[in-house]
Amino acid sequence: MDISGYALVTGGASGIGKACCHALAQEGASGILVADINLDGAKDTVAAIRAVAVHPEFRAEAIRVDVSQEDSVRDAISHMTGLFGRIDYSVHCAGVPGGTSDPISTASFPDFKRLLEVNVHGTFLVTRAVSAAMKAQDPKPVHAKYPERGTSRGVIVNLASVSSHICLPNMVQYNTSKHAVLGITKTAGMVVTFRPPPLLTADFDSDLSSGLAIDNVSHGIRVNCVCPTWTDTPMITRAMEVVPGLEQRLLTGMPMGRLCRPEEVADTVLYLCSPRSSFTTGTGMIMDGGMSLSIKS
Repeated sequence: MDISGYALVTGGASGIGKACCHALAQEGASGILVADINLDGAKDTVAAIRAVAVHPEFRAEAIRVDVSQEDSVRDAISHMTGLFGRIDYSVHCAGVPGGTSDPISTASFPDFKRLLEVNVHGTFLVTRAVSAAMKAQDPKPVHAKYPERGTSRGVIVNLASVSSHICLPNMVQYNTSKHAVLGITKTAGMVVTFRPPPLLTADFDSDLSSGLAIDNVSHGIRVNCVCPTWTDTPMITRAMEVVPGLEQRLLTGMPMGRLCRPEEVADTVLYLCSPRSSFTTGTGMIMDGGMSLSIKS
């Protein structure tokens, strides 16, 4: 996979984030900063990945971060660049599930606001700060054997959900937040030239009518997100322990007949970080065991 650079992983204390830390260390990353609001859990992940890392000079540290707070994110990115000198991979897994499951007529507004604060504001703040840091660092060849692939300043992978593409019932908070994660990813990852229709051109100033660039890709920064379905994480396990019949409900309509594994999501993250996906940006890669095939739009 040629994963040899330095990685920032938010939400790395457990679940998918922890699996991504393990995968990056086992694939040859030079160093990983494990960032999580649960500092003790992040430290446990650091100890675990040090034991499995294959790079002879591998380094890892833990830092506490609240991704919903601008200063906390800024401090984490500053620590990352001070520690390693650059960010080659940013894997943003920090997020929270919906606390309630209700139709929109009775949905909890505090719960809705909480999901926006962590899942949406957090994705925006991390993606913005990492994009700025990556723009300031020197580019590297994408692939030693294929110089025609150009150079890269880094890769950003956000954790979204199959709910970024479809809407599951009674989950307006979660559906909305994950649709927004996909929107942030697409905006950050693609060059978009905006040209208004001829009849509207007079309503725009000359700068707008000549085109707007949403520009990370022009700086050699790729941004994508992974969109898994229900995944076998501690969060889901706790929910299944307190909600009778939840596991069967989750598996209903899942053609593969099981939950996704965290390491399977990590494998997809590795692909998106690696030069093997060098022509991929602004995408939301669905991995749902065929679940969305059985849902009528």
